Amino acid sequence: MKVSEALDKGTPTLSFEFFPPKTEEQEAKLFKVIATLKTLKPDYVSVTYGALGNTREKTFYWVKKIKEDFGLEPVVHLTCVAAGRDEILAQIRQLQEIKIDNVLALRGDPPQGDDEFVAPAGGLAHASDLVAFIRRQVPEICLGVAGCPEKHPEATSFYSDILHLKAKVAAGADYICTQLFFDNKAFFNFREKCQKAGIKVPIIPGLMPITSFKLLTKMTEMCGATIPDDLSAKLEKNADDHEAVLKIGVEQTVRQCQELLDKGAPGLHFFVMNQSSPISEILKEVPTFSRRR
Repeated sequence: MKVSEALDKGTPTLSFEFFPPKTEEQEAKLFKVIATLKTLKPDYVSVTYGALGNTREKTFYWVKKIKEDFGLEPVVHLTCVAAGRDEILAQIRQLQEIKIDNVLALRGDPPQGDDEFVAPAGGLAHASDLVAFIRRQVPEICLGVAGCPEKHPEATSFYSDILHLKAKVAAGADYICTQLFFDNKAFFNFREKCQKAGIKVPIIPGLMPITSFKLLTKMTEMCGATIPDDLSAKLEKNADDHEAVLKIGVEQTVRQCQELLDKGAPGLHFFVMNQSSPISEILKEVPTFSRRR
């Protein structure tokens, strides 16, 4: 099933995002996590790959396994990183062979240490170029793109960032999934600006359950998300108490979920960090999804 078809049903979608494991032990753990989260009946799950595309082949293997062994609908991340047009086309054909209907098209991050992204020889420079390229090659595929409620770190302004997002939608994107955020006001402001800019596709908020103050700090530094002062104060006070941080994180995410759904979010997408327990605890407290069990 395509993500666009799930969104067309008119009930909020539920989705999870996994990242590539680095060892066989982590891989075995990931499959256990997927089996557990399957009981929450997600509409789809997405799978990332390494910043340099260096886990791409394994990612395709995991995607195939998720679809065939777990019966879940996968969304595959594709980027412009380290791949020319011919290689990207080969990847698309490979995904068609394993009957993947959903792709999240991203530019990708520059290699660590580089200040800016440089397109590879024969490659693509922007996510909008990737969307247009995939759309021409496979018109029937469902394409998602990323949006940043608090502006992409590389964008010169919020306005320019919205224009880049509009270009991705104009190129053929079916929906937008946002980067993580912890202040719903940022999402509502972002959604309003998108609407005023003429962006009409569904915008799905992306949420990351807080499980570690150290991890939270790292993630927010990478993506530019801000932490509300009251939340930051609570977390700093309890930074060395793992159970307290988990409790604060669950309460925070539950509040976010309920307000987002109450104000018309078409679904919720969770960056689960390859863990099942926090998200299970959160969704128990969100009636829209707890009733799915």
